[in-house]
Amino acid sequence: MWEELTGLISWWDVPWCLGGDFNIIRFPSERLGAASFSRAMNGFSDFVSLHGLMDIHMEGGLFTWSNSSSASRLDRFLFSPLFGDHFSQFSQKRLSRVLSDHFPILLEGGSFRRGKIPFRFENMWLRVDNFVDKVKEWWASYVFQGTPSFILAKKLAALKLDLKKWNEAEFGNVSFKKQALWGKLNVLDAKEENHRLTAEEKLEQSNLRTDIEKLTLMEEISWKQKSRVLHLKEGDANTKFFIEWLTLTEKIMV
Repeated sequence: MWEELTGLISWWDVPWCLGGDFNIIRFPSERLGAASFSRAMNGFSDFVSLHGLMDIHMEGGLFTWSNSSSASRLDRFLFSPLFGDHFSQFSQKRLSRVLSDHFPILLEGGSFRRGKIPFRFENMWLRVDNFVDKVKEWWASYVFQGTPSFILAKKLAALKLDLKKWNEAEFGNVSFKKQALWGKLNVLDAKEENHRLTAEEKLEQSNLRTDIEKLTLMEEISWKQKSRVLHLKEGDANTKFFIEWLTLTEKIMV
């Protein structure tokens, strides 16, 4: 593999980053119980040195793979100095795992500012039990006077406010909430590396992974929706189900 990667590097003189499961460690300290260097370990380090790759410190834990009796750092990011020049404040962090025996690794190169986020109907809301019933209840509670088009516009505006409040209370920020759960799970995972967890801690660890899995599904639905531009911004009519249901409800009420 090192020869194939060296060939790729020789073809293009561009900044590059290589990450994943290398299935090999660089140093004995990266495997539980290891005490000496092997030929494979030296070959990996020679490849890193030959191309001047940066192998920065990993935060959050010592190992990236473990089972009941063994643990190793098999996963990492390597990048060229030219790649590093395009970013600032690089960090490599081990996150907590949910299903796999590998811990995911996050490579961060800085932050960016977000603009004002427009209102959008999130498909993940439909995964919540009784969501449609809740919307019907809100819709029936709005009372306005005027022409049918004026009443519909006012009800849509009121519904938007209720959806925003409900979303904040029900989900908050999914990413921030998930990050908080990851933090708790990280503490237990780090403790498990050196001490046996109690039955209560094992249960908490399992519940945290279940909650993270649920939030990850919600986040996945949200990102899929954004990637296909199927969200409802103010003035759009992309969510046909929702608009058609509201319009039909309004006709019935009239």
